Amino acid sequence: MNTSVTSFNLITEEEILAAPESDYMSARQLDFFRQRLQEEKRLLLSNAQETTTHLQDNESTPDPSDRASVEEEHTLELRVRDRERKMLKKIEEAISRIDSGDYGYCEETGEPIGIARLLARPTATLSIEAQERREKLKKMHGG
Repeated sequence: MNTSVTSFNLITEEEILAAPESDYMSARQLDFFRQRLQEEKRLLLSNAQETTTHLQDNESTPDPSDRASVEEEHTLELRVRDRERKMLKKIEEAISRIDSGDYGYCEETGEPIGIARLLARPTATLSIEAQERREKLKKMHGG
């Protein structure tokens, strides 16, 4: 009995990590990362919808301290949603890189980013080395 119709061709994290270097960014690996990114996007959009509903459902309270608490909660929620909105943009850019054939390669050096890094951060655009260089430069220039 086949319980998972959609993932018949998807590989697991373990299979990706164990794959030979020659499989790097093969069609199956790209499908895996596309699925992962699309699932992350779906979750973020679902969270955004919940926030919108929550903010609309919250009635205003006459007590000033309760109102201040509610406003602080809203501010925090909106800050989280702003971070998620930025993450959505990164997810969409990553999916575009999959479509264009650039996914998995450092935008600075053109070298492979690496499976382990992409599993940890599917939206990564830089290899660890390039990321560290960028962060070091940022610190040196006070950014």
